[in-house]
Amino acid sequence: MSGPTERADEDAASLKSGGRTPTKDAVKGTLNSLRRSFRRAVEKSPRLSGGKGSKVTSEADDSGSPRSPVPPSPSPSAGSWASSPLKSTEDGEASVTPQKNRPLTQAKTEPDVSRFSESLLKRGESLRNSLGLGSKKVKNKGHVHSVTQSSLEEEKEEKEEQEEVRQEMEETYTLPELPHTPLSVMQINKLIETGLLEEAHLNLLAMRQEFQREREQCAEDSTMELAKKEKDLSLLYGELQSKIRSIVLECRKDLPGSVARIIQEEEARRGEPGGLQGSWMEAWRAAVREGVQAAVGRVPLEQSEHNPSWLAVHLGLLGKAVVEDLENARQALRWSYPPSFKVFSACVEAHRQVIGQHLKELERRATELRDLYALLDWTINTYKSERIMGSVSLQPDIKDENTELRLEENFLQQLKDKYCCRMKVDLGAFLDGVIKLEHEDVWQSGAPPTKEETYLVSKFPMDVWTAVKSNVVNSGKIDAQLEQKAVSACLKELKQFPKRFEAEFKRRCSTLGRQRVWAEYHISYINSFTALQQHMEGYCSVCPLEVEEFRKEVKWLIVRLMEVLEDQFKEGVKPYLRRMMTRKWLTNDDDFKELYSQTDLFSQHCAAMRPPHVQAFADHLHYHVVREYVGQLMKNNYSCKNRKHEKAGDKIRVQMGKLEAAFEDTSTLTWLHQVGADLSKIVGLKNKTDIKNNLEPLVRNYPDFRKKHLVAVLNFRGLVRGREHHAIMQRFTELKKKQGSESIDKSRVLFQDMDVTVNTDCLSNLPFSCLRNLLPD
Repeated sequence: MSGPTERADEDAASLKSGGRTPTKDAVKGTLNSLRRSFRRAVEKSPRLSGGKGSKVTSEADDSGSPRSPVPPSPSPSAGSWASSPLKSTEDGEASVTPQKNRPLTQAKTEPDVSRFSESLLKRGESLRNSLGLGSKKVKNKGHVHSVTQSSLEEEKEEKEEQEEVRQEMEETYTLPELPHTPLSVMQINKLIETGLLEEAHLNLLAMRQEFQREREQCAEDSTMELAKKEKDLSLLYGELQSKIRSIVLECRKDLPGSVARIIQEEEARRGEPGGLQGSWMEAWRAAVREGVQAAVGRVPLEQSEHNPSWLAVHLGLLGKAVVEDLENARQALRWSYPPSFKVFSACVEAHRQVIGQHLKELERRATELRDLYALLDWTINTYKSERIMGSVSLQPDIKDENTELRLEENFLQQLKDKYCCRMKVDLGAFLDGVIKLEHEDVWQSGAPPTKEETYLVSKFPMDVWTAVKSNVVNSGKIDAQLEQKAVSACLKELKQFPKRFEAEFKRRCSTLGRQRVWAEYHISYINSFTALQQHMEGYCSVCPLEVEEFRKEVKWLIVRLMEVLEDQFKEGVKPYLRRMMTRKWLTNDDDFKELYSQTDLFSQHCAAMRPPHVQAFADHLHYHVVREYVGQLMKNNYSCKNRKHEKAGDKIRVQMGKLEAAFEDTSTLTWLHQVGADLSKIVGLKNKTDIKNNLEPLVRNYPDFRKKHLVAVLNFRGLVRGREHHAIMQRFTELKKKQGSESIDKSRVLFQDMDVTVNTDCLSNLPFSCLRNLLPD
């Protein structure tokens, strides 16, 4: 095997042959760099140095920088922690300070030395190639490829080494030997202030042991001295705990190891004289909570006046901060503590508590519906979703943790109630806005309502339904219980809407009187509230009681609107109906034309009304006009003479036919159609002897037709008395007896309550044979 000199000569010759002779200093610097690389690799090996496998860390700083000046211990032990620096690693060996307490166990995982050697050889080869010190056969292209491949391999190996190193601190440890004589109180305090916590703690333990010995040998004259030393211990321990708290709060990564060992040692000595009361582990957890609370406090929180979406923005940033904090605990902080600390679990629990308290503070500030919604959605859904606690970056550790927020009792219920109350208030304001908009767009200008197909409609039902549906759908995205509460709140507020709308409509439009647009408004609002009710029927399975209450309110509003229309129709036709069956009526059709015009107009209104109310409205109008028209026959206002009854009969038949035609497409009272034909036949028959033979259809079709009604019809015809009159009445009596006491269908009553002007002539109904003796000879 050739010596190093020969190898160097070959390398030099190779470089010269390539025309790229490096300077002597460059080669020397490269070789020094290679040596340092080997040295660092040796120092990392647990079998060659006091590296990863060692449980006690050297106090010597290999950077060579001096520590802060610390007062020396009066008599440090030869084997104490403060006086056990590691030896130089250049000779390939490392010495560890001998321990008098329990020995440390080896790490569970060790890196593979053989693989590590291969890595070093590859690094050396790559460096040689990069300097042109390799074989002459290596070409330029192969050289570049070799360097690139080598760099990738180095990066991969470094990542693997880092992953191997990242493991939790060993649970077991060996406490260094305590100083025989502890430092003074001022010196220990100085150590704590400068961050030399291990040394300060060892001196505190020594001071504590000294206190315990003196306490056991306590004499009466030394009580004051013991009390002073106990106070000093308490103050120093308080300072140490405060320092540890600040380290935890600052998330410093240079001291958590020493912090963990101090906490472990104090937990083991818990209850012994001279220490602090309470658990150091609980104090550590409290510090973790304070750190989380400080982090939450740093999340930006704008004023609602500056940004309407202040809460949604804050919650988004808060969720991001929570994930980042837990990622840091999982990926970095946990490796600085033994497994018993359960660092990640402690951080998750701290977030549960701190976030729960923070949400309560946010709830006090949230007043708008959007803010309350954002708070509910974040609390119930977002916090546990993949955006925060279910984040992929926190897996799989988060699976075993309880991620439920620690909220105050009934907090969510109170928040939901507040949300629904605000929703109800906002919906009420929205409905007031609907009424105001209707006034500005329609009532104020007297604009006619819009038409949808053939129906008169208003725009507000869709607006109201959209507002309600939006509230319900958004609430359902949070949870089903809130959805039900939202439906209930909306329906309760909506229940007041029909009366409020009606009152404002009457107040604003009372001056319209009998104008056509007045009736059109009523029809459009009958249609509109019918549509709104049908929309709300979809929530019947969720809130049946509230839906039923709203249904009743809409029903009575529609009844009142229809009554107004009916009254308007009755008032409109009343003067024309009163002039039916009179002398003028027989010779002039003007009054009937006006009657028909009004009837036809309202029949058109019926066509603009949606089912099911159109049938009821048309039936009422149809019934009224027929009843009032026929009722004029009962008033005894006119009696046909000189065969005028034939003309009257024809006129009744024709006019009743026109009125029936007006309601043909809308009314369902087809049983009224026959009354005109039956009465006109009795009035218009040329031979009065035929009347008694045409009574049966009238009696059969209208069971409530009484004797007084027949007398009135005969009077109008001009048949007041005589033998034929008697025969007709006798035949009518026979037909009624034959009909018997059959119950009258109340849905087909026409004559029962009809007013009849009775002829008070006591002789009018006497038989002719009785009157013959009274006649003069």
